[in-house]
Amino acid sequence: MRVCSRQIVWSIRSHQAHQELPALSLYSNQEMPLPVTKVAACHIAPVWLDSKATISKAIEWIHEAHAKGAQLVCFPETFVPCYPCWTQLKAPVDNHHLFQKLCEEALYVDGSEIMAIQQVCADLGVVVCLGFNEKSRVSVGCLWNSYVVISDEGSIMAHHRKIMPTFCEKLVWSHGDGNGLNVSDTKIGKIGALICGENTNPLAKYALIGQGEQIHISMWPSFFITRRPGSEGANYDLDHANRIRAGCQAFEAKTFTVVCANFFDEAAKQFCKKDDPANAEIYDNVAQCSTMFMDPTGAQIGDALKDQEGIAYCTFDLNKCVEVKQFQDVAGYYQRYDIFKFSVDRTPAVPVRFLEDPSTKIEYPTPAKKEVSS
Repeated sequence: MRVCSRQIVWSIRSHQAHQELPALSLYSNQEMPLPVTKVAACHIAPVWLDSKATISKAIEWIHEAHAKGAQLVCFPETFVPCYPCWTQLKAPVDNHHLFQKLCEEALYVDGSEIMAIQQVCADLGVVVCLGFNEKSRVSVGCLWNSYVVISDEGSIMAHHRKIMPTFCEKLVWSHGDGNGLNVSDTKIGKIGALICGENTNPLAKYALIGQGEQIHISMWPSFFITRRPGSEGANYDLDHANRIRAGCQAFEAKTFTVVCANFFDEAAKQFCKKDDPANAEIYDNVAQCSTMFMDPTGAQIGDALKDQEGIAYCTFDLNKCVEVKQFQDVAGYYQRYDIFKFSVDRTPAVPVRFLEDPSTKIEYPTPAKKEVSS
């Protein structure tokens, strides 16, 4: 077969261009067959507004899940020290004491409490996704709704702050940034996560799909009240909404999906009723949100929990993500990159950026210490 010089040059240039591609995380060397992973979703109540006790409870449950063979352990939205449900029912002028306490109990992402979870992950060889209230080292009154994904070696692979608080949550949390919209490439699969209403945002979801997400974790509160009982119109059905959103991500991304919700236990209920007796009846009758799993077709699989605290388990065979990609692969052949252009700014949001030229820095003299004669 005759090959012209132009073809040879094109071939060499193509090879060189391919070799020069940046070593991005989404170009992983994942081999077939894909991992089969046992996942634990903790349908769990925090020790209300007590971070130390809640972290201890998390560690106990990680040990329990590991003993039953779980390789990935998921916790719900702002599990530490609790989801601030009081904002749904009480006026902001009545919540100052609760905000103060939440700020006191919130965690630094590089603090000792998160490190304790990192150590457990390293000791047991498990991956953990933990939701928590994060506080700022710059402002004592700034909080974020955050999560971390911790590897089986104890390192933080992803740290995400919810990009936009929902409804009354804006009274508690600041908005996050794109820095945490990452998919963690682990031995057990490519793991992504979004918090609560972020699972409604098509762009946030596609940011994870476009990184090859295979396991999607969605994190939720135990309930979400938008109307008082008996008022005109229906209250927001969080359980129904979560099934739609989780099923949508599973079907569109062809991922396995975890729906992990907080459990509102009797201790939390009594705390809220004592603090807000006017709304005691509502707290007594809240509809709990479910914890469950979905496969890449959007079908529910594995264990499910709703009205009792516990750990739900499911085995994800990631090889089942392959066949369904033939039908619609929105990160592959079923996408039109020539038509649609999508970019994500991962620049961390900080209060101020100082632009400084070291050569113009003024050096101020320091007086010598006077020697004191003995």
